[in-house]
Parts: sequence; structure tokens; C-alpha cells
Amino acid sequence: MKSVLLSGLSVLALTGAAAAADLGDTSAPIRLAINEWTGQHLSTHVAGQILEQAGYTVEYVTAGYYNMYPAIGEGEIHAALEVWESNVPDLYYEVLDTGAIAEIGDLGLVAREGFAYPAHVAELCPGLPAWEALMDCAMQFATAETLPQGRLVDYPADWGTPGADRVAGLELPFRAVPAGSEGALIAELRASTERGTPLLMVFWQPHWAIAEYDVTFVDLPAGTPECYEDPAWGTNPNATSDCDFLPSRIFKVAWSGLAEQWPAAAEILAAYQLLTEDQQPMMGMVDNDGQPVEEVAAAYIAEHADEVAAIIAAATE
Repeated sequence: MKSVLLSGLSVLALTGAAAAADLGDTSAPIRLAINEWTGQHLSTHVAGQILEQAGYTVEYVTAGYYNMYPAIGEGEIHAALEVWESNVPDLYYEVLDTGAIAEIGDLGLVAREGFAYPAHVAELCPGLPAWEALMDCAMQFATAETLPQGRLVDYPADWGTPGADRVAGLELPFRAVPAGSEGALIAELRASTERGTPLLMVFWQPHWAIAEYDVTFVDLPAGTPECYEDPAWGTNPNATSDCDFLPSRIFKVAWSGLAEQWPAAAEILAAYQLLTEDQQPMMGMVDNDGQPVEEVAAAYIAEHADEVAAIIAAATE
């Protein structure tokens, strides 16, 4: 599990210039949000174990990605370590505007989201990866549930409806069907690859499955702010969302009272980064090899003990 942490955590430890801070109230646990996907679990547990090494108690709180922001704003949850800008609800901005939560820096992951398919599907739908090809081969993706439309496997319902929004915006002859979970998305991808069957899904990187199953993204019209604001923009003059995802920033969010109650913890979480090259192999260890998230995170921390110690020292000494 050799990584490029030197360009992530240790650089921040050496150059972040965080002011030395008190630990604060170490008798109270710092509660970190756990959302619905493996990468987020790893991002959160790595951060949590760094906090524990600094002297804090950490609790992991299962929270819906779309509805956790009021809980953060009220101090019931103290931070969320992997928030995707392309897929946050209006509720997030409403709470952000009140000042009850604050963004505390980018996580460091390089992200992409979009319509995706395993490589063999290109033979079943000539013209891919151009999105227009989907107009002519939707029946290849049809199921008894979706006839006469093709089937698009969307994100789980708790993550919003990005697939359905783009199907409507682009007027594609598909029906978006939410997956039950991240695991269900992977099961669909595995089955399609093993059986050579058609599959179109909404997916993202970083994710170990991108390399494991030779996944290709559809070339949708470039995502721009105008696409989401002006129906006249793009291929469909009567709708927004007729384009790809906006390039996504992945960032960290904290309760606005974090720095007052736990000053050093706020410095540590602001400095904390996890890079794509680090996260993807760890995801594979969890999802493919069945290793517990906590153990994978601990091995990563142990391998980079010097860098972790430097980050803690920068915040506390």
C-alpha cells in the first residue's frame, strides 16, 4: 500500500503553517459523519484516527448525505470529511448561509461523475462513448421494468436523482432506476462484466471499480453553470441539466463551533488531505478483500506515522 502521501499529508504538515492550538475539551467526543459509500468511510476513519492520536475521542455517526447539514449546524455532528460539490442539496447552502457550518478546505481527491459503462458495452451500442449513441440503442438496455425505455442505474435515492435529471434534460429514451446502495451498484457492474450484458449507470471516481472493471464514461455535453441555470443553453431549450456533471470539488465541512471547542482538532482537520492515489487502493481492500475499514485506515496511518505526527505537532506545538 505504498502511496504518495508525501505530496498530501506531509506537505501540509510542513507548509500549512497552522498556529499552535490547545486541544480544548478532550472530555467530549468529536462526532464525524459516516455517509453511504466506502471512500467516505475511509476518508473519515483516517481523519478520526489522526484525531485520536492527537488525544481526542472520536465517534462515528451514521448520517444521510442529503440531510446531515442541519445536524452539523446544530453541533450534533461536528464534521463531514468528504462532501461532493456536484451533489449537495439546496439544504446545504441554506445552512451554510446561516454561518452554522463552514467549509474547512479541499480533501484532495480528483473527482469525476457521469454516465458510465463497462468496456464491452461499446460493442452493444455502436457510437459510444458519444452520448448521442444512446438515442439509437436504448432498447439494448431495456428490462421488463423499463420497457420500452432503456434502464439507467442511478445513484441510491439518498444521494439525489442526477441520472433522472440528465435523462429528462437530454430527452434520452431511458428510465432512471435508483440503486439500493453503493454495493448494489458494484453488483450490477460485476454482473454485467461477467455476463457481457448491457449496463448504463451513474458512477464516479475515485473508485477502485474504475480500474477493476475497465469502466468508461459517456461523453455528455460539458457541464457548465449555464447548463443548470438557463434552459436555453444546450441541446434542449426547454430544460436544464442537459449536460454532464459539473467538475466536482470534494471538500470538508465542520460545525462552526469546532474551532472554539477543539482548537487543535480544527487545525488538524483543516490540514488533512487524502489523495485519489491513496484512497482507491484502500477502497479495493475493503470492498474486494473484505478488510474492515478501521483496519485499512489503521494500516495507512501506521505506514505514514512520521507524517501524521508532523501534522499533529504543527497543530499543537
